[in-house]
Amino acid sequence: MAVGLEQVREYMEAAIGKLSPAKAQELAKSLSKGKGQGRDQVSKAAKDLLAWSNKNKERLTSMVQTEVKSQLKTIGVASRDEVDALRKRVRELEREQGKKSTRKRSTAKRSTAKPATSSPPSEQA
Repeated sequence: MAVGLEQVREYMEAAIGKLSPAKAQELAKSLSKGKGQGRDQVSKAAKDLLAWSNKNKERLTSMVQTEVKSQLKTIGVASRDEVDALRKRVRELEREQGKKSTRKRSTAKRSTAKPATSSPPSEQA
């Protein structure tokens, strides 16, 4: 009974397990027993299975990341980029406020100074 690579893929899809390089080679060797297939075929089968496993891992990771981003956006959690942009804006506003308050203090000192009077204090009473 010959088992094709496509059948192995279907089996692995059904199992939804992580396929390590060692497991892929072990599986390929077990498939080639009794048929006398060459070492090259076993190696190719193991490489194909490992590539397939890595591809599925990347797909799953991408799907999970997309879903997490979607859920965070739905509940109103800000992304790192949004938080960084807000921090930058706050720093800019703080710098502007610091410049304005420095100008106001120097102006305030001038405006609060009492003007000199020409008449002596005893005459004002």
